[in-house]
Amino acid sequence: MNESGAAVVGFAPDEVDFSLSTRQARLKWVVVVDAGLPPGRAVNAAVCAAAPTAAAVAGLLGAGAPDAEGTVHAGLPWLGCSVLAADTATLRAVRDRAASRADTFVADVPAAAQSTRVYGDFLAAVGGSRTGDLEYCAVSIVGPRNPVDRIVGRLPLLS
Repeated sequence: MNESGAAVVGFAPDEVDFSLSTRQARLKWVVVVDAGLPPGRAVNAAVCAAAPTAAAVAGLLGAGAPDAEGTVHAGLPWLGCSVLAADTATLRAVRDRAASRADTFVADVPAAAQSTRVYGDFLAAVGGSRTGDLEYCAVSIVGPRNPVDRIVGRLPLLS
């Protein structure tokens, strides 16, 4: 639990094991994108959902990878991240099911993120909307493997 009493989702330092298969990690990370978005907007939505996830979930990113010349390349998600596609209604249902779980981290990208160019305007658009009225471009979910698998079902990879 954090200071506000909310569950903290992430890995303790002793749980991070770079020798594990991604399927052996305790947590699973998926990003689900609205399949109806054009490619550029879909990529934008996925990245915008992933950024707050990487910042908020402890132990998600692996160590930097030095190459043979000593140049260090930024650490990547050691547990992997599947980018899936869903229609608008399924995306909302996935987001709602994930958000209802205390052991799951959710970062969503409301559609207002792609229709505003000023962050203050985005805040005003979201602030003037009820949760149930928001449309989503993408949602990022990190949580226990089996529950996350049940939440996303058999959604296809984004193509």
